[in-house]
Amino acid sequence: MARVVGLGAGPGLPRSEDVARVAGVSRKTVSRVLNGEPHVSADVRRRVLEAAEKLGYRLNNAARMLASGRTRSIGVVTLGTAGYGVASLLVSIERAVRDAGYALRVISTLEGDERGIAGAVGSLLEQGVDGIVISEPVDEGEVALRVDVPVLFLGAPPVFTASRTVTAGVGSDLLARAATEHLLDLGHATVHHLAGPQQWYAAKDRLAGWRAVLEERGRSAPLVIEGDWSAASGYAAGRELAADPTVTAVFAAGDDMAIGLIHALLEAGRRVPDDVSVVGFDDNPVFAYATPPLTTVRQPFDAAAKEGLRLLVHAIEKPDDDLPPASTPPVELVVRSSTAAPAPLRPE
Repeated sequence: MARVVGLGAGPGLPRSEDVARVAGVSRKTVSRVLNGEPHVSADVRRRVLEAAEKLGYRLNNAARMLASGRTRSIGVVTLGTAGYGVASLLVSIERAVRDAGYALRVISTLEGDERGIAGAVGSLLEQGVDGIVISEPVDEGEVALRVDVPVLFLGAPPVFTASRTVTAGVGSDLLARAATEHLLDLGHATVHHLAGPQQWYAAKDRLAGWRAVLEERGRSAPLVIEGDWSAASGYAAGRELAADPTVTAVFAAGDDMAIGLIHALLEAGRRVPDDVSVVGFDDNPVFAYATPPLTTVRQPFDAAAKEGLRLLVHAIEKPDDDLPPASTPPVELVVRSSTAAPAPLRPE
C-alpha cells in the first residue's frame, strides 16, 4: 500500500527528530542536509537522505521559506508567441528552473504592450520571486526600473538595474557568422540576407554577424530584405530575389522565412541548391524533412537555459560570492541539402 506523505510534521507524520534518530545525527544536521548546506560529509548526507526516504519525510517548505526569507521560486518574462525559437527557449527555461529545485512563475508580454517588461517584472516581484529570467526578445529600450533580486538576461542585454545581473547563451551574431562563413567557404561570391524584424535583439545580432563576415572577407554586402519571421514574408522575399540572376546564396534569419524563400525560388524556376543555396536559423526539426532538407544553425536552447539558471541560482543562494565562470555553448552548423557550391558560370 502506498504511503501518503504530508508536507509538514503533523500528527502521525514523521518529524525531523525521527529522521535524526534513524540516521544517528542531530536535528541541526538533518536541517543542514535537507536545506542543501555545504560542509556535510558524504556519509552523513547519505544516511540522512536514506532515513528521510525510509520514513517518508519531507521538509516543511513553508518553514524553510520563513527561515531563509526566500520563496524558492523564479519568475520568467517572455514574449507571448508560439514562434519556435521563443517557445523552445521557454520550455528549456522551465526544465532548468525545476531541475534547480525552484518553482516557476511565467508572465507573457505582448509586442507593443505599454507596460511591457516593467509591468511583468513588477507583477513577479509582488509574488515574491527570488530571481527573474528575462527572455523578452523585443527591444523596448532602457526600462526605468530597479530590481532588488538577481536577474538573468537570456538573449538580450541588461535593460534595467538589478541587485545582480547575469547574462548567458551564445550570441546570435556568432551563429550568423557560422551561416555566412559556410556559404562563402562553398565558393559563393557574396551572401544575401533575409533579416528578421529589427526591433528584435536577435534579428539585429544576426544581421551584424552576417555583415561582419562579409566585411572581413572583403565581399560586397547586398541590400538587406527585412521579414517578420513568417514563411509568408520569406516567400515575398524569395519572389524578389528570384528575379535577380546574380543571387546564389541567401542566409535567412529564421527557418520559417527560409522555407518560404525556398518555395518562392522553386516556383520561379530557381533550383535549390543548384542555383541558389539557402541557410536558415534555429534548427526547427520539422525542416530536416523539407524538400530540400534545410541547412541551418542550431540554437542551443537547453544549454543556454541550464547555464543561465546555474549562474542565477548561484547569485540567489550565495549573494556575497563572485559568480563562477560562464561557459559558452558551442556553435553548431547543421549542414543538409539546401546548400552547395555555386554552379559554374555558363558560357555566353
